[in-house]
Amino acid sequence: MDSKKTALKKPLSWLPFPRSRTKRCQDVMLAMISLSLGILIWLLVVGADQMAMTLTVPIEILNLPKQLVIYNQYQKEVNVTLSGPRSIMQELRNRTNLSLPVDMAGAKPDTVVLNTDSLSLPLPGGVSLVRIQPASITLSVDEQVEKEIPVAAETEGKVALGYSLEELVLSPDKILVSGPQSLLERQQVLKTEPIKLDGLNRSVTLPVRLALSPELSGLIGETTVAVKLTVKEKFVEKIIHNIPVGIRDAAGPVELKPDAVSVFASIPEGLLADTQTLPLLFRASVHVGGGPLPRRAPVEVSAVAMPGHEPTVIKSYTPQEVDLLPPGGSVLEEKPQAVPAAKPEEVKAVKKEEQKKKQAHH
Repeated sequence: MDSKKTALKKPLSWLPFPRSRTKRCQDVMLAMISLSLGILIWLLVVGADQMAMTLTVPIEILNLPKQLVIYNQYQKEVNVTLSGPRSIMQELRNRTNLSLPVDMAGAKPDTVVLNTDSLSLPLPGGVSLVRIQPASITLSVDEQVEKEIPVAAETEGKVALGYSLEELVLSPDKILVSGPQSLLERQQVLKTEPIKLDGLNRSVTLPVRLALSPELSGLIGETTVAVKLTVKEKFVEKIIHNIPVGIRDAAGPVELKPDAVSVFASIPEGLLADTQTLPLLFRASVHVGGGPLPRRAPVEVSAVAMPGHEPTVIKSYTPQEVDLLPPGGSVLEEKPQAVPAAKPEEVKAVKKEEQKKKQAHH
């Protein structure tokens, strides 16, 4: 009887419940310890792999209405300081499409000040934005219009002595500019950079840049126009006496009466200054041939071409004919000779004198 009771109790002493519960608690504790160690190791590894860096990021203007334009020289880039895992940060450093978007939808003509901290920079997960510099961006917004603005030339110095600037032509002489209304309304003319004339003694065509403000330069870029400078010598009207008359094709001895002429001509000022003996500027001659003597023959007068100078213009000369005589022959009956045309100032002086006489007579 007792042995049966003992036999019944013995299996109960081998029930697994008490030992299984203890083991299960031990397994749970070991798992929690392993997980904690794993998390700690991950935090240590990841924390050691964190880095910060500063990038220069362009500003991207989005949704600006077509009729509006930003016309001030605003900050086109910002410096952003980022923090995140080294691998992601290295990838960010090599990206070329990272930009700071600025949404201008609904903008109106005005001056807008944007706080950069309020702007959203698209970043990958795990990367945080630490700082943006500068702290603000100012945008001047206005309506965009078109205006044709004339171009004016700015000159510096004077052309060479004895020369004058006869004409200055710009091509183009007007430029169509598209930009903010408030700026173009104030712009009445586009001036060139100074065109240096010092010592210029010939006509030239030169490229000249426009002297633009930073605002206009941003609108039309570095613009160049062509300037055509027409430079000519100044002329002086003067009577030159005692120009010897040469004899051509004479069949025998012959004398000329008179043997010199006077020329009224328009002569380059520089040529007059360079020439000591003025009659040498002209050539006068008469064709004799083999006809009977005495007789009269026409005088031919021409100006000598001088290198580096404009041609001299002969207006008149006297006498226009000379007597061809045998040696020792007498002069033929005199014939009225043309006189050089009077200078404009001489004509004015004569008229002024006549007017004074009329006033005194009255």
